[in-house]
Amino acid sequence: MPISDNSARRAAANRFLDTMQPGQGQRRPQAVATVPCKYKTGRTLGQGTYSVVKEVVHIETGQYYAAKVINKNLMRGREHMVRNEITVLKKISQGNTHLLTLVDYFETMNNLYLITDLCLGGELFDRICRKGSYFESDAAYIVRTTLSAVGHLHDNGVVHRDLKPENLLFRTPEEDSELLIADFGLSRIIEDEKLQVLTTTCGTPGYMAPEIFKKSGHGKPVDIWAIGVITYFLLCGYTPFDRDSSAEEMQAIINGDYNFEPEEFWAEVSDDAKDFIKKCLTLDPSKRPTAREGMEHPFVKEKKHEEPDQPDLLPTVRSNFNAKRTFVAAIDAIKAIHRLENGAGMDGAFTNSPEVHKIMPPKDQPKQAPGLWQSSRDKADVPPLSCTVAGKSAKPTAAEEVSSS
Repeated sequence: MPISDNSARRAAANRFLDTMQPGQGQRRPQAVATVPCKYKTGRTLGQGTYSVVKEVVHIETGQYYAAKVINKNLMRGREHMVRNEITVLKKISQGNTHLLTLVDYFETMNNLYLITDLCLGGELFDRICRKGSYFESDAAYIVRTTLSAVGHLHDNGVVHRDLKPENLLFRTPEEDSELLIADFGLSRIIEDEKLQVLTTTCGTPGYMAPEIFKKSGHGKPVDIWAIGVITYFLLCGYTPFDRDSSAEEMQAIINGDYNFEPEEFWAEVSDDAKDFIKKCLTLDPSKRPTAREGMEHPFVKEKKHEEPDQPDLLPTVRSNFNAKRTFVAAIDAIKAIHRLENGAGMDGAFTNSPEVHKIMPPKDQPKQAPGLWQSSRDKADVPPLSCTVAGKSAKPTAAEEVSSS
């Protein structure tokens, strides 16, 4: 579906982004027209540092979407991040069925809204753990689909920079649902790869390439590295560079220090799968395969006839994944207890969501973090000045608005 005709409110959103000077946190007054709201908001689907994701329905068509509701107060000085995300989504929307599509964007008094595909099929690994069986060919299909989408991104000069299982979503709960790549908040457009390299440190540590940590400049190969980590994870249930501390993890990534152990977890995994991982996790980014080259690898390439009697990897993968999730939850609980003992409130700062460990570009970091990762919905939100509900212009009801409490 193309970006909808919501030009007045979209223009207002563009004015907000364009009139903010980075770092100043002030904007020149603008006369903004009151435009009827085209969407009703529903349940909360997820929460991030600067935004909340809501289910919304288009009032006229009855079509359901996801709305990323970005708090403008929290984003002051970081408007370029929103502008960049919109630019990336507009550039890649409609080009590949496995990429999240931007449907619309607009602003209200205190929020910016990005309307995208609604994914109700859940995250990748939760879905795998619910399956009755899981084979290497299933993992190969996931990797092949991801490479296809990443190839489209790279062909259009876009580097995702935050590929991980949590950002691989299923469109519907059906068994044959499409897999989508989501979350383009850290993505960047490289117009000329020979003349432009990225140097900011950002991403999710366990999936970040060594050149990001070394700040030696990075580009499209960081996505291939992340796909190598994802593939490793898909075949055993844990990541290759998992260590006791973030410092040890970073050093292991920089040194390329990983192995296929314990042996019992890898005994049933093919040499082709291991070879694909090794090629993706090559320290020299120039020697990693491109996304298109990766799709031709024997592990990834679709086979005309699936091999019979493939071993079921699900017991191993699910056991290792659940053990790690339990460990992370226990650590988060201990941190929360310490906060209570020290007189700090339970504001959700120690959520077990993987996004809490995401590294944002240093210039985008707020100086202090009170109120981030709140258990409640975004602060300081004011609903649209008028909202069309069932053909009538009226203020949204409590169930329709994004609550400020």
